[in-house]
Amino acid sequence: MYYQPSQLFAFVWSGWTTTWPTKLFALIWTAWLISWAVGSFFSGRTEKRVTTWDSRGYRVPTVAGAVLLTPWTAQVLGEQPLWHAGNGVSYLLAGLTWAGLLLTWWARIYLGRFWSSAITRKEDHRVIDTGPYRLVRHPIYTGLIGATLATGVAVATTTALLGALLIAFGLWQKARMEEGFLMTELGADAYGPYRRRVPMLVPFLPQRRP
Repeated sequence: MYYQPSQLFAFVWSGWTTTWPTKLFALIWTAWLISWAVGSFFSGRTEKRVTTWDSRGYRVPTVAGAVLLTPWTAQVLGEQPLWHAGNGVSYLLAGLTWAGLLLTWWARIYLGRFWSSAITRKEDHRVIDTGPYRLVRHPIYTGLIGATLATGVAVATTTALLGALLIAFGLWQKARMEEGFLMTELGADAYGPYRRRVPMLVPFLPQRRP
């Protein structure tokens, strides 16, 4: 079956991307993805990384969740929202999404050349404990989890909610794996005190004393 370009474009730009107010979330995430991709060119040299096979524990749920969260999955399945939050609540959720994504950029700026999309040790890697890293050890994951959950609640389809939960689980798994990697690579003397002092993902969460 042959599809005209206009038909293909209509399919790609359909689903909740053309439904107000959830269209706003598509615009927010598109802007963030473009800026994040451009920023990926500014990173230091990698000395060591977790292998792709070992990283499947967080990659699989994250990718699966992203597929479920996209508007096209709901369109193919013919899903309808489980609820309609209304403009006021949707704008509030959009604000939370935007705040979470701003947190990711704040953290990335503080990381500078130590940032990487994978779990790696960069050249001259050291513990960063300023800016957002005073609040949580993994502020990028915190921001993404918050933004994803807010988006899932706003879109309100079953697949979007499940996708948001899978992404949150995948990022939590990645944070746990990164903890072990940094303890080994940076040393317990360097990373251990920071780990005991600052929560992993939830700001102001009381830490258990050793």
